[in-house]
Amino acid sequence: MLFIYNLFIRVYVLGIYIVSAWNGKAKQWIDGRKNLFEELEKKIDPKDKIIWFHCASAGEFEQGKPVIEEIKKLYPSYKLLVSFFSPSGFIAARKYQNADIITYLPADTRKNARRFVELIKPELIVFVKYEYWYHHLSVAAFHHIPLLMISAIFRKDQLFFKWYGKFYRQILLLFRQIFVQDENSLVLLKANNIGHCNLGGDTRFDRVKKIAHQFSEIPLLKAFTGENFTIVAGSSWEQDEEILADYVKNHSVKIVIAPHEITKEHVMQLQTIFPDCVRYSELKNLYEHNEVQKVSVWNAINTQQDKDLLQKLVNAKTLIIDSMGLLSKLYHYATITYVGGGFKSGIHNTLEAVVYGKPVVFGPKYKKFKEARDLIENGAAFSVTNSKELKIKMDHLLNDPAELSKAGNAAKNYVEVNTGATQKIIRFIYANRLLTN
Repeated sequence: MLFIYNLFIRVYVLGIYIVSAWNGKAKQWIDGRKNLFEELEKKIDPKDKIIWFHCASAGEFEQGKPVIEEIKKLYPSYKLLVSFFSPSGFIAARKYQNADIITYLPADTRKNARRFVELIKPELIVFVKYEYWYHHLSVAAFHHIPLLMISAIFRKDQLFFKWYGKFYRQILLLFRQIFVQDENSLVLLKANNIGHCNLGGDTRFDRVKKIAHQFSEIPLLKAFTGENFTIVAGSSWEQDEEILADYVKNHSVKIVIAPHEITKEHVMQLQTIFPDCVRYSELKNLYEHNEVQKVSVWNAINTQQDKDLLQKLVNAKTLIIDSMGLLSKLYHYATITYVGGGFKSGIHNTLEAVVYGKPVVFGPKYKKFKEARDLIENGAAFSVTNSKELKIKMDHLLNDPAELSKAGNAAKNYVEVNTGATQKIIRFIYANRLLTN
């Protein structure tokens, strides 16, 4: 099986090289790994004490942040190195101040793994949610470096639990401890004689709660929403936007659209289906160049042109967010939230929405996401398959304050009862003396 694994790694890398000739992400994957070891050698002093976190991509990075930040605070003498498999994760982390070193993970060959682990010499390794790179993990285990897996989730159909999955189950034995998200994962592991595991929960709850706690006002959004019923749609795709447009044009609500893809073509398409709209980029300078936090925005604006722009914002029905990095704050301004992706391969992050105590609506492809299933069961989320169902659900919530409040409270309570995963991990590290100050 190891021969097949090694062959797969080489074929996979070869495939990326071939695809990189026309695929931008594949080219980033290749280019990001050029001179990887030489760059690391420049950043690492032999005296450095290093903790290594590995995240597959941007989503796993968000899950890792609460633990990274808590360890940074408790063990300041260590350098934190964060590695990524995908370009999207690496790009998302480039300006992250709590990581001392950001790097790609080299392809999982025995030679690469040995060089990587022996170069950084980590005292603790934390993998976030998944990715089980045999050579990197086995080299670390050979050097007796403690390995933790956090926020993991397992399903019966995974390779670990197939009759031919012994090789992959053995990879799980390399970890000192596996923290799983749910009871089903715990039962599944123990049924397969993997006992070094416990119910840790999902660190994303800690992450979104911290973001909400640190919320700061976006004056432009406050001016746009006012006292109106407002739908905030995050990470939307075309089919999400089409059914939302059908609803908004016939109802007295405002809508904030933060599309998954912010391209010139997509923004133009949004301007077509939401004709009564303004773009965030048109108006943000009003709030960056005026003292709007100290006085009334109307009094702070000096020119007629700026006043006309502000009036356009207040009168518009749709605000298109054509800038990055705002989504986690936008949901604060919603009466009801809508999370996109449910008509594609699957919905995006619902926790960023419900942490503010707002009900969430999404498309039909949600069943592989535990939090979405839980939210529906708790009455905090609702799935729709077409424009008609969206209208029925939106009308019901907006016309019944008691139901709207009930759904919002269920959303907030769901986050509250599921926080605490980070502290469970930190307590394990401290109790087992995996790090020293």
